[in-house]
Amino acid sequence: MNTNAPDPKPTTVDGHKDLILEHEYDGIREYDNPIPSWFHLIFIATILVSIPYFIYYETNSEVLTAEERVAREEVQQLRKQVAALGELNPDEPTLLRLMADPKWLKVGASIYATNCASCHGPAGQGTIGPNLTDDHFKNLKSLAEIPKVVIEGANQGAMPAWRTRLSTNNIMLVSAYVASLRGKNLPSARPPEGEVLPPWPTPSTPPAKPAAGNASAGPVRPAGA
Repeated sequence: MNTNAPDPKPTTVDGHKDLILEHEYDGIREYDNPIPSWFHLIFIATILVSIPYFIYYETNSEVLTAEERVAREEVQQLRKQVAALGELNPDEPTLLRLMADPKWLKVGASIYATNCASCHGPAGQGTIGPNLTDDHFKNLKSLAEIPKVVIEGANQGAMPAWRTRLSTNNIMLVSAYVASLRGKNLPSARPPEGEVLPPWPTPSTPPAKPAAGNASAGPVRPAGA
């Protein structure tokens, strides 16, 4: 006769109101205390809600991640600061100044993503339009001509003129960003196009902002003045 057969009726321990199940693992036993039905309902509801949530957020390219939303907010704030720049001159010194300032390159990258990425690729690698990341340039001979190409277009209208679509400041900001892509040499489906140009001049570092305590000190006079 098997004396170790479990008792078909659960028992209680120490007067506990819940029943003790008969199975045992390494001396560990458990109460017959089922999960409440409301917990099961919450679990099922979570699964049901997760299906449309996953479809919406994982298949909708227009939905931004938290990082992308923060980046968009930063760009919007920077665009508000563009007005404080005044009217930018479409020349090489202005381009070099913008290229040296990461916050303006970020604004230029946003303008590029909206208006230029469809032809030149999201990273400038070239798709319909030329690769912007190598040293070959098809429609210009110098850094200063980048804004001119953006303003007037190129290749008999294959690249449209943006003079009526973008402000002068936005043209300069996106031109500075485009110029900063040179040297990345990203793989491209398009072969190199145009001539190899000399390297761009070194971007000029923007002047440091004065400390808060020296804000009213006035301009610094050059030595010997």
